[in-house]
This record gives sequence, C-alpha cells and structure tokens, in this order.
Amino acid sequence: MRLWRLLLQSHLVLCVSLPAPSNVSISSFNMEHTLSFLPGLPTPPDTHFTVQTLHFRKNTWRPVAACLELTAGQTCNLTRAFKDPLNQYWARIRAFTPTQTSNWTVSERFRPLFDTVLGPPDVSASGCGNCLLLQIRFPSTTGLQHFKRFYRRVVLYVRRSRDDAQFSLSLPYKEENIISYLETGVEYCVTVSVMSHISPNRISSKPCCAFTSPPRARSSLHLVLSLLGVFCALGFLLVGLVVHGGQLSFKLLRTPRRRTLSYILLQCRHRGSAPIVSHEVSEGSADCQQAASATTELL
Repeated sequence: MRLWRLLLQSHLVLCVSLPAPSNVSISSFNMEHTLSFLPGLPTPPDTHFTVQTLHFRKNTWRPVAACLELTAGQTCNLTRAFKDPLNQYWARIRAFTPTQTSNWTVSERFRPLFDTVLGPPDVSASGCGNCLLLQIRFPSTTGLQHFKRFYRRVVLYVRRSRDDAQFSLSLPYKEENIISYLETGVEYCVTVSVMSHISPNRISSKPCCAFTSPPRARSSLHLVLSLLGVFCALGFLLVGLVVHGGQLSFKLLRTPRRRTLSYILLQCRHRGSAPIVSHEVSEGSADCQQAASATTELL
C-alpha cells in the first residue's frame, strides 16, 4: 500500500514538474481581445501551451481551438471566445510536453465592454466658410459594431494654428459635426475623443488641420504688385525717353540755325570791309541786319 502511494506521488510529481506560465493577462483594443503570457523558468524549448476559457454563466472550462499548441512568445486571440460583450470571462493557460504538464495559471476577470480600450477615430475636416465640417469614422471591426450603441458624446479640442489659441466642445455623438463661429480663411487643428457609457478607456485622435475657407493668395498679391511696379517703372522710363528725345531734337535744330547766323554775320563783316560804293554797303548792311533778325526770331 505504501509502495502504491509512493508510485502515485512520484507519477504526479513527474506530470506536474513543468513550471507554470506567468504574467498572464488579457488586453483589449477596439473589442479585439488578446491573451499574453510568459513561460515559467526554466521551461524546456520543446514546451507547448494550451488555453481554456470560462464563461461566467457556464461553470465549464472550454478549450480555445486556435490556442491548443502555442509556443513561447505567441499570443492567443480570444475575440471569438468572448462573444458576449456584456458578460464576464476568465482564461487559463498551462505548459505541457509529451511527458509533463504544469499547473494552470488563471487570468483575472475580464469584461469586454468595460475593459476594452476605444482606439482613436479617423477624422477628416473641411472648411465651410466660417466653420469646419468634421467626419468621424471608426475602424470597421466586428467588435466595434456592438460598441457603437454605447457612444455617448464626442469631445473636440480645437486649436488655432496662427497663435495656438484653444477651446474645447462637448457634443452629442454623431459621425458628422460642425464647429461654427470660426474665423474665415484661418487654419484650425481638431483633436477628437469619443466618450462611451461604459468604458472610460479611450485614445484621442491625431490632430486634423484644415482651413475654414481658402486662404488669401499672398503670392498672387505679391505678383500683382510686382507687375504693377514694373509697369510703372517702364512708364516713367518711356516718359523720360520721350522728354529727353524732344530736348535732343530741339538742340539739333538750333545748332544749324546758329551756324547760319554766324555765317551771315561773317559775310556781313567781309562786305563791310570791302572797298565798295557807300550806298551798296548800306544796302548790304541792311540786308545783313534783316537776315540776322529773322534768324534770331527763328531761334
């Protein structure tokens, strides 16, 4: 009898000689549930791991078909096993080899709707004059379809890019929201966070930036002003050339007249010094004076 007990105890020790897994936890993101663990030390390299789940209303552990022979470093997807988002679940895992097993390591209680983390929504924004139109979308995962009915409010954090002025709005949840009474032609950045009735765990979206209306085209204004300046400069240059050309033509016209006057006066002097009859000199002098006067008037 004692020998039988010793053999039985040695058999049990042999079967439960593997170290149990540690750090067993269930994480959930957007209603996608994952079990992770660490192998106990020391665990042989050829060790595998198996996972079972327990439903709160059914006192029976059920194996997870996709997690019957996990290896170290792998995780177990429990999304299908935890079908009822309003229920409570547990999971357990143990190590085994062809000749040995370990004790079960049980996770903490898990409630899908309460314990999941609501990830950031996808946000797009477009201007509508003095307002912004926001489109809010969530990833189309199966679990989030159950979660949508529990969305309560959407919190908008609005920042003006020009001077970092900020304000926030809390609105009833809708996939389309309008932020009114903004400045026209100004860029705003919006961060969105969705609140639910059940889960307090949420992640805000990345900032989404947009102009309320098309900004003023500064480059076009600069181009127009530059062209206007060029045209003005060309106009002044053209006027200057015309004025300068007129003065130059006037000087060129005056130069031959002055030479003509000088020639007439010179001829008159030669005539005055020649030995001619007095009445002829007087007539010649009179002609010279008349020619000089006429040329002077032309100048």
